[in-house]
Amino acid sequence: MKTQTFFALAASVFAVASASAGQPNTLSDSEKKDGWKLLFDGKSFNNWRVYRKEGPPDKGWAIKDGALTCVKGGKGGNLITRDQFTDYEFSWEWKIPPRSNNGVKYMVEEKHGGPIGHEYQLIDDALVKNHAESSCASFYLVVAPDENKKVMPFGEWNHSKISVKGNHVEHWLNGGKVLEYELGDPEILAQVKKTKFKNVEGFGTKKTAHIVLTYHNDECAFRNIKIRELK
Repeated sequence: MKTQTFFALAASVFAVASASAGQPNTLSDSEKKDGWKLLFDGKSFNNWRVYRKEGPPDKGWAIKDGALTCVKGGKGGNLITRDQFTDYEFSWEWKIPPRSNNGVKYMVEEKHGGPIGHEYQLIDDALVKNHAESSCASFYLVVAPDENKKVMPFGEWNHSKISVKGNHVEHWLNGGKVLEYELGDPEILAQVKKTKFKNVEGFGTKKTAHIVLTYHNDECAFRNIKIRELK
């Protein structure tokens, strides 16, 4: 085994073990000191509402076993944060069954009929075929993740993180950085022009906006959802 691969795997295992060591949906003293804020308490939809509505969902989502779960076939709405964010680290755990598709969107404004934003893809890569820009942990349709990314077996929790600081964005998966890009970079904007987002004003540039847990008709469970705003 190559040294780099070994340390990447070790970091992944350590990150997952660390995330699972404490009580789910709580913050440690060190996390509180570092400015982390819980966005899900394991019991309620506080901090979330349905996209372009004021209240929580009345269908399509369930809170069970301490997880915020997208119910397959429930026809629920997309969940959007009540607050907006500029520079931050957004961290969460998730798991999906085989052949499922979901995602977390960021830089989402509510001026569209549906939530349009940069998407951290959560998907069974068996559905993706040869389109790396649509694979798990990608910036959907725009930037492919590291092909050596570590995804946990179905039924086990993955840990993901999105970091936005200035124009620099990173996607992390199970302890490893799997992609990075610069908002407004000419190469990013050129790739956006090749996608269905080509006519979305400002797509690919810096925004203060919401974060969204998408409803995609497939089951997906979320927990330990937290954010730290960066100065």
